[in-house]
Formats: sequence, C-alpha cells, structure tokens
Amino acid sequence: MKAELFFVLPLGLALTSSTRAEPITTGTLLREMTHLKHLAEFPDPAFKTVQFSSTDHRSRLPGGPDWHGNSDGFGGEPIPNFAGVIRPPNDQGIGEYLVCDVEGPGVLVRTWTARINGKIRLYLDGAGQPVYDGSAQEFFQQFYTPYLAAAKLKPEVFAGTFRQRRACYFPLPFARRCRIVWEGNIRSIHFYEVQFRLYAAPTQVRTFRPEDFQEYRQVILDTARGLSHPDEANPLSPDHQDHPLAVTLAPGEIKEALVVEGARVVERLTLQLLAPDRDRALRQTVMQIYFDGAPWGQVQSPVGDFFGAAPGINPYESLPFTVAPDGKMTCRFPMPFARSMKVRFENHGDQPVTVVGTVSDAPYTWQPERSLHFRARWRVNHGMVNTAPYDLPFLLARGQGVYVGTSSILLNPCPVPTSAGNWWGEGDEKIFVDDDQQPSIFGTGSEDYYNYAWSSPDIFLFPYCGQPRNDGPDNRGFVTNNRWHILDPIPFQRQIAFYMEFYSHERTPGYSYARIGYHYARPGTVDDHVPLSDEDVRPLIPPAWEPAARGAARGALFHPVEALLTEDAAVTFDHDPLWAGGRGVVWQPRKAGDELVLNLPVREKGRYVIALTAGLSRDFGRFSATLDGTPIAFGAKVMDLHRPYRKMLRNFFAPPRVLEAGLHTLRLRAEGPSVKGGGNALGLDFIWVQKR
Repeated sequence: MKAELFFVLPLGLALTSSTRAEPITTGTLLREMTHLKHLAEFPDPAFKTVQFSSTDHRSRLPGGPDWHGNSDGFGGEPIPNFAGVIRPPNDQGIGEYLVCDVEGPGVLVRTWTARINGKIRLYLDGAGQPVYDGSAQEFFQQFYTPYLAAAKLKPEVFAGTFRQRRACYFPLPFARRCRIVWEGNIRSIHFYEVQFRLYAAPTQVRTFRPEDFQEYRQVILDTARGLSHPDEANPLSPDHQDHPLAVTLAPGEIKEALVVEGARVVERLTLQLLAPDRDRALRQTVMQIYFDGAPWGQVQSPVGDFFGAAPGINPYESLPFTVAPDGKMTCRFPMPFARSMKVRFENHGDQPVTVVGTVSDAPYTWQPERSLHFRARWRVNHGMVNTAPYDLPFLLARGQGVYVGTSSILLNPCPVPTSAGNWWGEGDEKIFVDDDQQPSIFGTGSEDYYNYAWSSPDIFLFPYCGQPRNDGPDNRGFVTNNRWHILDPIPFQRQIAFYMEFYSHERTPGYSYARIGYHYARPGTVDDHVPLSDEDVRPLIPPAWEPAARGAARGALFHPVEALLTEDAAVTFDHDPLWAGGRGVVWQPRKAGDELVLNLPVREKGRYVIALTAGLSRDFGRFSATLDGTPIAFGAKVMDLHRPYRKMLRNFFAPPRVLEAGLHTLRLRAEGPSVKGGGNALGLDFIWVQKR
C-alpha cells in the first residue's frame, strides 16, 4: 500500500505577500542560524513550522482515550508510527514506511533520534534518485557525513554546532517536494523527529544539492564559528548606547531601574545580582520589562529563571543566553520597541538585593506590519502530583508572533535513585498553531524536545539546547532544560497553544514545575499569563529523602556510608538536602594513596551489582577502589569527582560479581586532585547492593 501525506498551508499564509528578492538557499539559511535579529520581525516570506515524529499514532483526539499514549517508537506499536505503510514487513520483519511526503517550497530544519534501526532514503522535488540513501541513525543525527570529504570539511566542524546532542540542525531546502522513506524492522526501536518550514507559495527556494557543501564551505565554517562564539555572531551595532543599571531593593520594595524613550532595539541585556543569599534572590527578585506603554511587562520573570539556567548560578553558554561563573548573566535576544522601554525590579524576598547591569540598545525603525515585541512570562505550579499524565500549558496566546524558546525548571522530589523510576519527562510537547485540529508539532518525550534521550542526567550545553542543572542522583532534585528555536522558530498568525505533557514514572507528590515560553508578538496579542505572587517565587527546599528500592533500584539494599565507616575513619559531614537524609560524608585525605575503609555487609551468597552514590563538586578529586583486595571499577579504574561549578549526586556502578555472605572490605584510595584542578576530597552518600 502506498500512502501520501501533504500539509496544506493555512489561507492566511497563502495570502501573505513577500518582499524578498533573492531566493532561499542553503547559504541564506546557514546565515540565519547564528543571527538573532531576524527573529524580532514576522518572517517574510511567511512559513509554518511542522513536525513528523514517531509519536503514538493513536493520539488523534485531543483529550480522548489515547491522547496520552506512550508507544512512541519502542517497537511493536499498536499502529505503525509513520505516515503510511509502503511495503508490509517481509519474513525477516523488514518493511518500508513513509516518514513524510510534503509539498514545497520548504526546508527540513531539524532531525532527531534516540535510536533507530534500518535505512533512510530522502527524495527532493520528485527525483527518482535519493539525495540520501543510507543508515537511518546517521541520517537523523549527522546526515552530512557522506558529503564532507568532497568539501574538505572535517567532522569536528559539525560536532557541537550543527550536531547538538542527538539532533542535527543543517538546513535542506527544497522547491517542490520532500519525501522521506524508512526501511527497517518496526518491532525494533525506531524513534524519530523531522521538522520543516513550509513556505507560502510562490516563495522562491533553491533545492539542496550535495555540491552545496562545496559551494557554501566558507559559510559553513563561519556558521560553526558563530554558533561557538555567540558574541561574535551577534555584535553590538557601532552606534549602540550602553545604559547602566544599579538599583538596591529592600524586602518587599519595587523600583524602576531604567526608562528609554524613542524607537530603539535592545541588543544585549546583562545583569548581576548581589545578596546575602544570592540563589534565593535570583528566584525572589522579579524583573519586568515594559515596551511601548504596556500595563504589564511583556517580560515578567524571576531574574535567574529568565536566563535559562536556574535555580542558582549554573554557568553555560548558548546562542541567546550566557551565564558566567561570577554570576554575570547575558541575554542576546533583540528587543525592539517603537516609543519606550521601562525596566522594573520587585523584591519578593526578606533580604536586601542589589541589581547591577547594562542595557545596550541601538536605533531601530519600527515596522508596524512586521516588528514584534519580545515576551518571556514565567509561570509555575507548586505541589503537583502526577496521578495521571496531563498537558501542562507553557503558552496560550491569541495574536500574531513567533515562538523562539523554552525553559523548564523543575524540582523533582522522587526518592527513587535511578532514572528508571524517578524520570519526570515521559510526556510529549503538543503545539497547536492557528487552526490546528491536531498539533503541528507532536513530540515523543520531553527530553526529545530538548534534543537528548533516555532521561540522561549529565550536564550538556549547546548553542540551541542544554541541561545546565541536574542535581541527581539521575533525574532527582532540581533539573533545568532549555531549547532555543533559531533555525526552527514557530510563527503563528492568529494563535498558539504550547503544552508539554507531564508524565512521570511513578506517582510522586510535591513537584514544582516552572517554565517560560519565549516568543515575539505583535501589539495586541493576549495570553493566559497572571501576575506573579510571593507564593510563586517562594524559596524551594528539596524535601528530606531516603533512597527507595523501586524502578531500576528494585530489590537494592542501601547502606549509608557513615554506617559502614571503621572507628578510626576521619571524616566530616556536609549538611545539604542534596544528600539522602540531608547529610553526606566528606573524606579529606592528607595525601594521595591514603585509604578510606568501609565494611560492606552481604546477607547471602549471590551475584550482585555494587553501586556507589557520590558527590561531584569543585572540592572533590579522584579515587580508585578495591573490594577484598581486588580492584573494583565504578565505571573506570580511577574515578574523577571534580566538577568546577556544580554540586551534584551521581551513581557509579561496578560490574556484577559473585559475593559470599558476610562482611566485605571496600577500600577507597585517594588518587589526588583532578587534572582540571580543585580539591582532593571525596563526598560519599550511600552504597547499594543489588542482586542480579
């Protein structure tokens, strides 16, 4: 059976005229990837952003019985996760399926997979020969690989720039049609997402050719550099003006910090907070930015959350935002206005706070038909209980604009110490645009939207996405994700409804879920925002916890390290809600080669996995270990617990082994500071023994 699926652009798009003189090419699209100024104006020519994915294809009726289906590509779904079946599976289980078949003009702007078997064939403009015919895994994460040698481009140029975690951002324009076919085993894992811009006719688009890698070689190199150096890619205008900010707020005080008159555009906003408890001040100091006399700030957010790495200072760099280790926070999203801008700060806390910084702006010609105000209105739900999956609103707005980014800032109180048990983000993004009856963008999981997969707890930082905070162990504690829609912005002509499904592994009371839907909008756009209260920005303290033997930790016995210490062990304790029981063991060896001896009990003979839950911090160093005199590797022979800017908990697993019943001697040997610097201490929480 052959299946075809076409998207028909809304009437509003078809009637939108374009003033663009030159055609859209691979080169023009590459240049868009690093420059933020185009986001502040409604796109010309207009386009709609759509996504095809392996989401559960039973989820057709919003709010219906299968709306929260989760058969997203694990294999063996009730309904094939494709637009259609071209050839049913043969005796080996290999079939042929239609990922998408869309009419142009358009651009493929993003591909992603967690894992996928089989092959992909990509056809452009109805050609009989595919532009790409090869590994599906490679197509979704680095389709460009076959073309690099001819263009004398090194793979390193693309790592961390065009390839960001498990997603690939390299524009593939087409004039008339894009057809993607997958050949593989539908009973095996096959996660995928492909995202398009679909332009209004008669937009002129020059179709991608493999030779584009040679023709635009220098543009590719420049784009890669710009993605890695955002200040260079978005320099201040020669005629910019710097407006210093300096305001001190008493508890409960509201102060106006800056007023600018005229038609201008903020090109860069830099802030830093000073307070006795800076982390608390970053959440309890609310910033409002008003454009052109609006009664409420188009920007309304706790200062720290606005910069996408809250809570606290978690250094990272992306294209639109940077947070430096010293607490200096920078926003590069342009913010134009026609008549005036006002910046105000509100202190919702009980301590004095000083805000210092700079607003850098430049002259701007406001275009009534295209110019947009920047908006970032923070919202939060405290005390959430995930009794069943539900759609959490990020932004509901009526008007015209462009969606450009998302931050999720969670407190996950689940006591299970593994992601298979404490994972919060099984839910999909569901984005309705204009007259959608089905979401234009329907994802396969929260982490997939943020360009990673498998509930990975590690810190990762890319130009368009990141996880700047994840306390652990695994996904427990404070977790922050962000994604910026630069090549793949989401324009809306009349309205947008952005939901992220809240769907966690087990029922846990006490979640806090804050989020921002960053967007631009025409004057007159209304949304569902409500003013922030003291309760919204109250200090969040993770609840006391003890590890629970559920999920992937099922059957484990947990031993607090302090209960395993020998009598002569010289340790101190770190009191912090990060640790189980609120207290962790800190061992400060005098020199490399010193050993900390732990007595580990085993109830009965069997095959076991031993895991160590330890802290990562700037004060911690390296260690090795032996069990009953034999080397034991917790992931590596020498473990490095040094992290320069963050304090986290992580699980380290040793390979399974047979253990006799009784007491075993685990020795941790200090191997000195990390090669990256820092201290040589070890922070230890608990050891768990799990039968396998």
